[in-house]
Amino acid sequence: MAHPSLLGRRIHIAGSISKDPSTAAPQEAERARQSVELLVKELVARGAAFVVPIDAEKPREDGLPICFDWLVLKTIFNNLASRPASATGPLVFAVKHHKNEDQIPEQYEDLWTTMRSSDLVQIESAAHWNMNAKRMEAQARHGDILITLGGGEGVLFLANLYHDAGKPVVPLTFKLESATTGSQKIFDFASTSNNAKRLFLVEGAPNEHGWLNRIEVTSRKAVADCVKDVIGLVESLVPPRAFVVRLLNPSHPDFESVESFFDNVVQPVMENELGYRLTVVDGRQSYDHARIDEEIFAKLHRSRVVLADITGGRPNCFIELGYALGRGLPTMLMAKEGSDHPFDITTLSGHHWKATGSTVERRKAFLEHWNAIRNRPSLVPTEPLIP
Repeated sequence: MAHPSLLGRRIHIAGSISKDPSTAAPQEAERARQSVELLVKELVARGAAFVVPIDAEKPREDGLPICFDWLVLKTIFNNLASRPASATGPLVFAVKHHKNEDQIPEQYEDLWTTMRSSDLVQIESAAHWNMNAKRMEAQARHGDILITLGGGEGVLFLANLYHDAGKPVVPLTFKLESATTGSQKIFDFASTSNNAKRLFLVEGAPNEHGWLNRIEVTSRKAVADCVKDVIGLVESLVPPRAFVVRLLNPSHPDFESVESFFDNVVQPVMENELGYRLTVVDGRQSYDHARIDEEIFAKLHRSRVVLADITGGRPNCFIELGYALGRGLPTMLMAKEGSDHPFDITTLSGHHWKATGSTVERRKAFLEHWNAIRNRPSLVPTEPLIP
């Protein structure tokens, strides 16, 4: 049965194995590959999707591939029958660049030909970028959860991209590269102080630090147990954050209608139907930062989407709305029908919600607007100086 927290979530498994057998022993490299294979199999059965780079497959001297990408694709293909019927949309977001078609490993040509013509695969091109960093940016844009093994500077770069976007990073500690870089370095950083919370947030027990200890890979730990713990962690992750910008002053005449709209329409749709977790900074929750302004903008900065309701015309709402738009976050702009605003929100395709009518009708209108604008590009697209 598909686990609701993983249904449709895009998993990105990234990393590499050292070419030096003294750094990554063949048996440890093989154990890591077995873990990736079993992990992908379990994730497919739970309705997850995947982000997979498409590239050449470089082997070590002992014949073992350095990366895991083609192992991930092959395992997905071999376990299609276990994908839940409730899982819809692309199963694989394949990120490639202009040279990839000539670099497909011979043993995987038939697999790639079959998959690339399937509705289960969405191919995303990194255009003519030969820079790994630009291709990683495309990968991180589509991923929801990053799981790392080994690797070096590339894994650290990917982890920073995911963290800056407020997406979980799960580091595994197979001895595949130097302990001073890659996945091991991320794990060691998270193990100190309260840094585990910077990698991921969980619901229930154990807490983030407890989960970090649980997923640590040791030489005595069986592959099946490694995978079981990783699955347990990703199923416990807090859903993607939807940051709420709205009127919070109870003495304002529009407060009750705004409160009712969020309680009866926004929260049920976003959390129960779309799988997000609403985040409101109103002083009633525990803080992660010393100042409320830092609390607001740190959480806003690392949210997946922003729901900005400007009913009441509060200055702080406009500041937070401007930050969200400037950050390029997917932002749904809303206001109560008939309320006054300093600008025409229809130019941003805003949703004028009704304070009357049935809850079913109001939820339907909200969801229809969400579906219409959720893939809207940012106000000013990020464009390279030299394409």
